[in-house]
Amino acid sequence: MVAIRSILEASPLLALFIAVAAGYAIGQISIAGVSFGAGAVLFSGLFIGAIAPKAAPPGLVGTLGLVLFVYGVGIQYGPQFFASLRGPGVKYILLAAVAVIASLGVSLLVAGPLGISLATAAGLFAGSGTSTPTLQAALAAAGNQDPAIGYSVSYPFGVVGPIILMTMMAALVKPKFDPPAQNVRVAELTLESGCRARSVGELSTILPSDLKIVAVRQDHMNAPAIAETRLREGDGLLLVGSPASIEQAKGLMGREEPGRLSRDRANYDVIRVYVSKASFVGKPVRDIPLPDFPVVISHVRRGDLELVASSDLTIEYGDRLVLAIPPGRQAEVRRHFGDSIKGNAEMSFVSIGVGIALGLLLGMIPVPLPGGGTFSLGVAGGPLVMALVLGWLGRTGPIGWRMPVVANLVLRNLGLSVFIGTVAIGAGTPFVQTVASNGIQILLGGAAVLLTLVLTVLVGGHLLRIPFDDLLGVCAGSTGNPAIVAVAGRLAPTERTDIGYAICFPSMTIIKIISVQVLLS
Repeated sequence: MVAIRSILEASPLLALFIAVAAGYAIGQISIAGVSFGAGAVLFSGLFIGAIAPKAAPPGLVGTLGLVLFVYGVGIQYGPQFFASLRGPGVKYILLAAVAVIASLGVSLLVAGPLGISLATAAGLFAGSGTSTPTLQAALAAAGNQDPAIGYSVSYPFGVVGPIILMTMMAALVKPKFDPPAQNVRVAELTLESGCRARSVGELSTILPSDLKIVAVRQDHMNAPAIAETRLREGDGLLLVGSPASIEQAKGLMGREEPGRLSRDRANYDVIRVYVSKASFVGKPVRDIPLPDFPVVISHVRRGDLELVASSDLTIEYGDRLVLAIPPGRQAEVRRHFGDSIKGNAEMSFVSIGVGIALGLLLGMIPVPLPGGGTFSLGVAGGPLVMALVLGWLGRTGPIGWRMPVVANLVLRNLGLSVFIGTVAIGAGTPFVQTVASNGIQILLGGAAVLLTLVLTVLVGGHLLRIPFDDLLGVCAGSTGNPAIVAVAGRLAPTERTDIGYAICFPSMTIIKIISVQVLLS
């Protein structure tokens, strides 16, 4: 053990990445469908910190990891966050905010009876909400490791508790869900005499804007659709668009006859290619140069979403295009667009550097509090708020702010692991000492804070008649751990759980960051 301690303390980075590797291995273990994922790095880091007290990496390493995590979250969820400010999203945010403030109040109330410091109580609050940015804000405000101790004790409750309570509520409510709605639908319509359009170009002007004519069948032959193609009664058209727009097109054009075009690939083909050439990124579909033979971009696969290739849709790194082309031209089309999977990992480090720098500057701005004192968004809240704005904007001139989903996830998970590992190793020895002296009290305090947070959301949302899948998303966003939203998606298999998470997670993170600074001021 002495030799192991000496090796770990001689190389803090070695200790950190051993903690990351061991934590992820532990985090993949599922017990009754529950796993900790990146959160398990906390436990491996605490163990290493307990046996090697001087192995903690410099604090700047953990801060860098945290900044990467919050910036990635903001960039991904920026559009959904601002879209939520219209409609029911405001109600969801208010419910989550009430729950978060109530849990903060409970953490403050239990500090005295449990004999713990306010800094430790702030850690209980951060751990019960599984919020690493809040922990960073608490550490900075407290100036000691007490928040990390409370965080590490209450974090398991913060992951397992919401999952158990949501599962129990699902068993009581027994919700039923409609099949998931389609973003994009493919349909084959036959042109009837009532349609007055004489060409593909004319027809496109009267169809809904999110509808794309991909291919035309004439004289028992199929071909990619071009604007000059003349149309006749009885022609078959392959359309791509939203389900509502497809139904509208049926009323304008004619009946649906599946199979007329899709079964005959003699004169056209459909392929999927990745956009990996930098010259295409940042351009709308209408400005993309195409080969000198008929090519129609029907829709775009971006992460897990399918988007209609409307003329104003901006192409991003990692997009996968679905195209109708003449047969035998696959190799030429792939060369034209690049078709390298590296596009899923490409991102502009200019945009990342500028975006994070702007976020750090925003986090340094002091904001006055009523009655004196100030608070700031700090190194967690500043980049998060800036990333939400930049993710919503998408592009500013030549700079594209968004990242491919795959690259974003890698960046976020690496940053989260580095931050948790750094903090946990530094808190290992104080954690052992605290649990040995009054661990039961802290455990009870963490449970009380968590129950306040989760039950306020679930019970309050039920009374407000929030749809169950939305409510689970709000609950996951209020607590924050990705494992919780994953379980919510299994309990309510709709996209609404992810949307609820996207609505509440950023705003609740900001509220938590501000709350602990106010508490410890």
